[in-house]
Amino acid sequence: MPRSDTTTGADITLDGVCVRYGGKKAPVTAVEDVSLRVETGEFVVLVGPSGCGKTTLLRLVAGFERSARGVVDVRRSVGVVFQQPRLFPWRTVGGNITFALTRHGVPRDQLRARAEALLARVGLTGMAGRRTWELSGGQQQRVAIARALATEPQVLLMDEPFAALDALTRERLQEEVRSLADATGTTVLFVTHSAEEAVLLGSRVLVMAAGPGRIVAEIPVGLDRDAGAADVAGLRATPDFSRLRGELADVMREAATG
Repeated sequence: MPRSDTTTGADITLDGVCVRYGGKKAPVTAVEDVSLRVETGEFVVLVGPSGCGKTTLLRLVAGFERSARGVVDVRRSVGVVFQQPRLFPWRTVGGNITFALTRHGVPRDQLRARAEALLARVGLTGMAGRRTWELSGGQQQRVAIARALATEPQVLLMDEPFAALDALTRERLQEEVRSLADATGTTVLFVTHSAEEAVLLGSRVLVMAAGPGRIVAEIPVGLDRDAGAADVAGLRATPDFSRLRGELADVMREAATG
């Protein structure tokens, strides 16, 4: 069924969603009977093994896929950050941002200032004139995040955006994305394979299993991010983090084998 305009009180609602690929003779069910709600300002993480339908659900919310059955209700504007930056190599860093700003209807005389402000927001002040191929992988992903934020989305969808990065850059961007979400109140739906990343970032984690894709568990995180341990290193050192990471890893192993 197509996306619905039903008012639900949540930014994202999926109700009994099913996605199938292929023809009628040999259809493949990617996800079956999936229901979830993401409230305004929540940071919800989807985890699970490859092929369980995490990216399919993200594409449904973004409007890139259609459900064969069920309701997809997205109440607010959406931005998407993919696993690869997918920048325009023929444009400068600033040009990538101004492209999105122009599509968003920002007046021409405001483009440069708005682009600089967005780059500053992701730690890339003064980089507008650089070519994208001159940047490191982490810097390119920051540009991709800035470009997604250019349209002022109220919902941000992130599909394993740090998977290809080195550990130090990944940790830095984890902190930046979580801080951005907290500061702006943006609703985030984030896909990862990592139990550690899910607990570091999420306010709630949904565990998926394959064959077909479905949600099999929900784990509230509830870490105290305002008690002097809001950075990645601080959170990792807390007993609550270790307990939750272990609990989630156990559930993910069960989902992968069950």
